Amino acid sequence: MFGLRPLRESREHTHSFYAATANTRTAFQTLTNDISAEVVVVGGGFSGVNTALELAERGVDVALVEANRIGWGASGRNGGQVIGGIGHTPERFRKAIGEDGIRSIYAMGIEARDVIRERVERYTIPCDLKWGYCDVALKPRHMKAFAEWQEFEKTIGNPHPYTLLDRDELRAYVRSERYLGGLHNTANGHLHPLNLCIGEARALAGLGARIFEQSRVIAIEPGATTTVRTEHGSIRAGTVVLAGNAYMGGLMPKLGRQVMPSASSVIATEPLTEDLAMEILPGDVAVCDPRTALDYFRLSSDRRLLFGGLSNYTGMEPKNLVGVMQKKMCQVFPQLASTKIEHAWSGWIGIGINRMPQLGQLADNLFYIQAFSGHGVAPTHMMARITAERILGDAQRYDAMANIPHWSFPGGPWLGRPLLAVGMAYYKFLDLL
Repeated sequence: MFGLRPLRESREHTHSFYAATANTRTAFQTLTNDISAEVVVVGGGFSGVNTALELAERGVDVALVEANRIGWGASGRNGGQVIGGIGHTPERFRKAIGEDGIRSIYAMGIEARDVIRERVERYTIPCDLKWGYCDVALKPRHMKAFAEWQEFEKTIGNPHPYTLLDRDELRAYVRSERYLGGLHNTANGHLHPLNLCIGEARALAGLGARIFEQSRVIAIEPGATTTVRTEHGSIRAGTVVLAGNAYMGGLMPKLGRQVMPSASSVIATEPLTEDLAMEILPGDVAVCDPRTALDYFRLSSDRRLLFGGLSNYTGMEPKNLVGVMQKKMCQVFPQLASTKIEHAWSGWIGIGINRMPQLGQLADNLFYIQAFSGHGVAPTHMMARITAERILGDAQRYDAMANIPHWSFPGGPWLGRPLLAVGMAYYKFLDLL
């Protein structure tokens, strides 16, 4: 067992590979006066920026406020893996959303990746977007599950083929003795998430929306016209969207009780030689294993290995973050034992009990988006799209998600964390079987 420490945060970006290689640094002004807008969005990550962008593209007067910097939270710290699908097994909620709702969620899971493709192409966002993905098997039962998954993707109308790979076939994409085989597809991929989020924010500003950084929201005063108060100013708006996810804090206690911040960590090596990069990941794909406490990894555009995982429900990171993560990396690729680690960072992801994104309304004009449970790069874009549709009067796709029931964590964060830790320990035990 390793010792833990709280995440060390500031109002600037964490010391991540992404922050160090961002195309540009944002410097939007701080809100220091009282203004008004048709819609105000709270949160400068993928959910917030893309909800605002969807609305601005349709001519809505939008203002966005971010407590720190654009992409400061999970949107700018994650593994950069673009994965389709919305949550897990929507069939669980058949009584609440019906067969049409289930079909709609699967269709949105396919569309989610296309939203990113459209954004990058339309606004010429340089974010190293590449397509190609492998799920990898550690046990024979994983291969059986992959075969079932391959057939399932056909039944939901996914136009992208999923190819089952044995151990030898997997070596065309991932060369590690750790894996028995895998499932390859070109529907998913990987990118530089902070550059994507910043590029989308710049596109939003280019459409005339007002963006305010370093503008922490301290109060929401609901009403027919809602007032969003920051530390030094305020915005009055007819509609408000809360998209702070795991970093909402105590601003809205009801929302806070439905999300448990979980820590996940990533390391980035020094740039690898071309030969070494080809030796470990000849397919230049993003990779993930199927365990509860999974490993995920990929190459950056300058051939660094970005290796992540170590999800835990304490909300803290290992004191020896580099050492712990490097050990995990070398279990997959022993040839990287002498490779220097140049970046290491952690951040919070918002976990919901049922592992489905949470959309809803606290009032007729007060919306929220949260809880992507570590699977958010593509789904955030889709949830932003349908939230914008709902604000503009089309509730069909939104209702398929908003009607899913969600629950508060029992006992709040003090009791909820230990209960989640016990649950995770149980599933980690199952991973060993």
